[in-house]
Amino acid sequence: MKRIFIFIFLANSWQIGFTQTSEAINSLQRQLAVAKDDTSRINAQIALCLLYRLGNTDSSMIYGEQALRSAEHINYLPGQIEALSFMCIVTEQKGNLPRALELGFRALQLAEDHDLNSLAGPAFDGLAEVYIILKDYSKALSYLRTYVSLVQQGNNEGLAYAYFDMGVAFDGMNQLDSAAFYEQKAIETFQKYNHEEPLVYQTLGEVAMKSGKPADALHYFQKSLQIAIKNNEPRASTYAYNKIAAFYKSLHQTDSAIYYATKGLEESRLISQKKTIMEAAALLSELYEPTDTKESLRYLKIADAYKDSLFGAGNIQAVQAIVAHREEREKEIEAAKAAYHNQLRQYALIASLAILLLIAFFLYRNNRKEKKAKNILQQKNAVIEQTLNHLKSTQAQLIQAEKMASLGELTAGIAHEIQNPLNFVNNFSEVNKELIEEVISQKSKLKSEELDELLDDIAENEVKINHHGKRADAIVKGMLQHSRKSEGKKEPTDINALCDEYLRLSFHGLRAKDKSFNADFTTDFDQSIGKINIIPQDIGRVLLNLYNNAFYAVREKNLSGLQDLTGLKQYQPTVSVQTKKLNDSVEILVSDNGNGISKNIIEKIFQPFFTTKPTGEGTGLGLSLAYDIIKTHGGEIKVEAKEGEGATFIIQLLVG
Repeated sequence: MKRIFIFIFLANSWQIGFTQTSEAINSLQRQLAVAKDDTSRINAQIALCLLYRLGNTDSSMIYGEQALRSAEHINYLPGQIEALSFMCIVTEQKGNLPRALELGFRALQLAEDHDLNSLAGPAFDGLAEVYIILKDYSKALSYLRTYVSLVQQGNNEGLAYAYFDMGVAFDGMNQLDSAAFYEQKAIETFQKYNHEEPLVYQTLGEVAMKSGKPADALHYFQKSLQIAIKNNEPRASTYAYNKIAAFYKSLHQTDSAIYYATKGLEESRLISQKKTIMEAAALLSELYEPTDTKESLRYLKIADAYKDSLFGAGNIQAVQAIVAHREEREKEIEAAKAAYHNQLRQYALIASLAILLLIAFFLYRNNRKEKKAKNILQQKNAVIEQTLNHLKSTQAQLIQAEKMASLGELTAGIAHEIQNPLNFVNNFSEVNKELIEEVISQKSKLKSEELDELLDDIAENEVKINHHGKRADAIVKGMLQHSRKSEGKKEPTDINALCDEYLRLSFHGLRAKDKSFNADFTTDFDQSIGKINIIPQDIGRVLLNLYNNAFYAVREKNLSGLQDLTGLKQYQPTVSVQTKKLNDSVEILVSDNGNGISKNIIEKIFQPFFTTKPTGEGTGLGLSLAYDIIKTHGGEIKVEAKEGEGATFIIQLLVG
């Protein structure tokens, strides 16, 4: 309940006319009568102060003073700040500018001293309105911008009034575009709360008059008057009457001007609003001067009296004294802030010097330690460098040993492969020798047809000799290619032929080592692949390693004597090779039905020196080298395996 009444009021009271506001006044007075705590009573009095400002400024001030006294009695700071702020606004409307400044500055001082600036928004608005009356528009805009920054945080209807007053200030400075812009923003903000503020349209009318648009100006003035009358807001209607009177005076329509100025004066007197009394009386004095000097003089005296009440020497001096006192306080605050910041800077400087000395000490100590550590590190670096060179040399030797091991495995396969064509060459050579001897010995006895037939047989055998000789030559060249150092140049290669050749060489190499071993191997080559650009020696080494591992896996499983999953037939070792052409790559799959690879080691198989083979049977570099070769080709190698069922190595190579 601490501030419930003021919140209700701020949320709703500016959305309704004064006639409807009277219902809110009655409700607040009833709540005031039954209020059980001081803060609820004070908040109700503050709400009544602001509500009554629309039509009864005397009652407004009574409630404001009551709220202020009660808030001071219980030291209720929010109540003091808000009561002073709203009394500042009402006092400015009554025309007591020095008192309005005094109240507004007291509210700001309380807010500043207790870090409650968010509550001082209305005080900034009231002070800005005073400075607008005094035509100090820059100062007014300074307070209004501060007010906008405060009310935007709360997002209440006060933001609309801030925009309205900013428009008035810019109009006073003849910055008409800015004035129209802020009045339009005020209208849009008021619309969010279903409220029309008549004073906004008076400012738009002034802008239209200065812009040479009298028809628009009259429309805005009349609209302002209509809204003020509908809302029963005499404060706004008095201004509207005076604006319309001044408009008709500018058109030399004296009767209409006198009518509206008289209405403005009468209504201003009813609510004791000095500024509009002065303006209406001054207008009437000017209007009557050509025809009725007596009336003109009477109204001139009224205007001068209220002008003196507002802007007399005493008031101006009081205003100047209050403003000077405020400015002096602001200077003192700034000086105190500057002194505080200077003191902070001094403390910071001393702390910085202490830290620098401490850092210098640690740097000196660390520098001595660093020199010692550097000497030790240099010695260790020398040892590490020597060890690293030794490791590099050992690694190179191991890699070469791996290559030579694969070459040794090839040798047996090559010997077997080359033996077949050599047997053919020898056999057909023996046959040709016998045929030639027969031709020579039986030349005189042979008929022409028989001789031609023997010569054809000889020629056909020569073709076969030549074919198998070239086959042997190709096998030897392949061996030389595998053994020589790769130059790193890609060349168009039949990948299917390469896969087939190394599969057979691997199989025969293993057969040469172990005559008891036997296995099936199958191929499924995609004939649409054609030739792709690779380094054949390097890819050959990769394939040979994968084939050797596959045959080794099925051999190990076969030696273990395991049956297939059904248990009905003996295990049949099988290695298969498949090639596929994908969109922009070629895929090579090397599969076996061996023991597979367990999950806990499958991620390690491409690491250097990792092997599952017994000591002496593998270096652990084969798959590591294969991985590096495939990556160098811009490809990818991976493995899919199930423990006990086999493994498949998948190579992907880019085409081109």
